[in-house]
Amino acid sequence: MIVDERLVTYINSLDTGNTAMLDQIEREATADYVPIIRKEMQSFLKFLLAMKKPARILEVGTAVGFSAILMAEYDPVPCQITTIENYEKRIPIARENFKRAGKEAQIALLEGDAAEVLKTLEGPYDFIFMDAAKGQYIHFLPDALRLLRTGGVLVSDNVLQDGDIIESHYAVERRNRTIYKRMREYLYVLKHTDGLLTSIVPVGDGAAVTVKQKDTICL
Repeated sequence: MIVDERLVTYINSLDTGNTAMLDQIEREATADYVPIIRKEMQSFLKFLLAMKKPARILEVGTAVGFSAILMAEYDPVPCQITTIENYEKRIPIARENFKRAGKEAQIALLEGDAAEVLKTLEGPYDFIFMDAAKGQYIHFLPDALRLLRTGGVLVSDNVLQDGDIIESHYAVERRNRTIYKRMREYLYVLKHTDGLLTSIVPVGDGAAVTVKQKDTICL
């Protein structure tokens, strides 16, 4: 928990909620132990969509389709969403959820390793939501920036790892050390690359919001 749990509970109590279908999908995901974006991140994502009004959205990491449906539902302008998922067991569930929500024509689900799929895509996208394997963000970044239009926004979720990102190498469980090392590298690149403007905010499990300010970004 990055922010005091009582404070998060209070903030979430003020939220007006989602559509009935999103609520149902969230309950099912919770029952099946499938991670989806946290309540406070849902609210933050709605805010960013309302502000940017993106027409073309790319999502890296579909899971069961909750966040893609949320973006389709709450983007104030008609949008097309491309989402990428590699976990075979979740792909049919996501497709069925898109159908249940009436969003199957609006959301295109691409199957496969995002590192490979991203190379096949053509931009520009107005908005990219990164919510896949955390240790791979740094590897996805070059193609994500290639696909993002100048002035577009990249939102990277779960970047603070419940606050453990600040712990020393030896204080982190061995299985997480590489992930945390790569995430620190990712955040450093986002904050120190010419042409990128990034704010790291302690919402949910931490989010990095990046604006691409130049056509060509050299990493």
